[in-house]
Amino acid sequence: MTSFDSSPTITAWRALLAIAVVFVMLATTGWTAVRHQHAAAPREIALASWAKDRIAGHALPDPEAPAYRLAHFFATLTAGQQVALADSYPLVVGNLNGAPSALRYRANRHALADAETAEQQRAKDVRLSPDGRRQAVLRLERFRSLLAGDRQILAFDPSGRGRAAEVFGDLDRADRVSVVVPGVDTNLLTLERTGPKTNAAPVGMARSLYGAERAARPGSRTAVIAWADYTAPAGIGMDAVLGGLAREGAERLNALVSGLPGLSDVTLVCHSYGSVVCGVAARALPSRVSDIAVAGSPGMRADSAAGLHTRARVWAMRDSGDWIADVPNLAVGGLGHGADPVDPDFGARIVSASGAVGHSGYFEPGTESLDNFAAIGVGAYDSVSCANSDQACHREISGDADGRRA
Repeated sequence: MTSFDSSPTITAWRALLAIAVVFVMLATTGWTAVRHQHAAAPREIALASWAKDRIAGHALPDPEAPAYRLAHFFATLTAGQQVALADSYPLVVGNLNGAPSALRYRANRHALADAETAEQQRAKDVRLSPDGRRQAVLRLERFRSLLAGDRQILAFDPSGRGRAAEVFGDLDRADRVSVVVPGVDTNLLTLERTGPKTNAAPVGMARSLYGAERAARPGSRTAVIAWADYTAPAGIGMDAVLGGLAREGAERLNALVSGLPGLSDVTLVCHSYGSVVCGVAARALPSRVSDIAVAGSPGMRADSAAGLHTRARVWAMRDSGDWIADVPNLAVGGLGHGADPVDPDFGARIVSASGAVGHSGYFEPGTESLDNFAAIGVGAYDSVSCANSDQACHREISGDADGRRA
């Protein structure tokens, strides 16, 4: 769930789960650990103004409308009208599933530039505490990084700890799209890293996977999304044990997939707590999702792959040195995330994670874990390396009618 690889982390998890279970069994007052984060003032103002505005004599659509309705709305506008809305309401248009990808990229560049200007002022604000100014400087550096070059930012919201999504490849022309769903401690400041932990952060994961997919099938038109556009638990506290944030994240994940352009097949690549999000989302996933691949999973809130109620193939891997193996697979009173996806009884296709080295190493080049994610992402199923415990992980792929799990 985080990048911790230590026995204290395991001990903390066990203690936390044990205490939580005792409290539930004693029928004490219910937990209310999920804290709702309110949007920052600029986004609230933008949404309020959007709700009152009109274009070409028509009211603007509800930002929470289904993606197909938003796509239809933008299809009725001229290019000039689309650009005018993106420039006037970047924090709205940049996060609308169903809006054209290029328009969202444009809007989010505007939103990032505005956020950069605001954070410059905060970083100089003497009224802030030293820690507050340090956080402002870190956020300023993040905004500047996201603005550098021609990065394709599909979603951006600086509210609270912040959310974002970035695209690698041509999303509009892709035949296969992979969505990387990261775990605990995902926010704007942890979106990307430099140095040895580059591929342990969402952007590094997605960039590494994109390179591996292109190598696995050079002729395939593929795109990969680093999807850090949900509120993830902070640390290994109660939010990480409960399912509230996973449910909220699942709704956002399904909205994203529903709004993707074209007819591409979609693979969800879910790491750690991200696999909880994917498990909760599975039942309502659009049919275009062909595969769900999880690594370092604490559970998917289901007793089995069949219990996910999805026609997508379910793949699971775990490195032998991943501390998540010692986290109890409990599901008591809403606490814990249930069965272990790499347990043969769960029914997932168990694939090799050889070379991954711990909980945060699944996306490192040269590992079988990354190669397997890439092969699944581009549909090169014959290239997937099964784990020793499941040499039948290729079952039914080439024989059934649509290549999916029955």
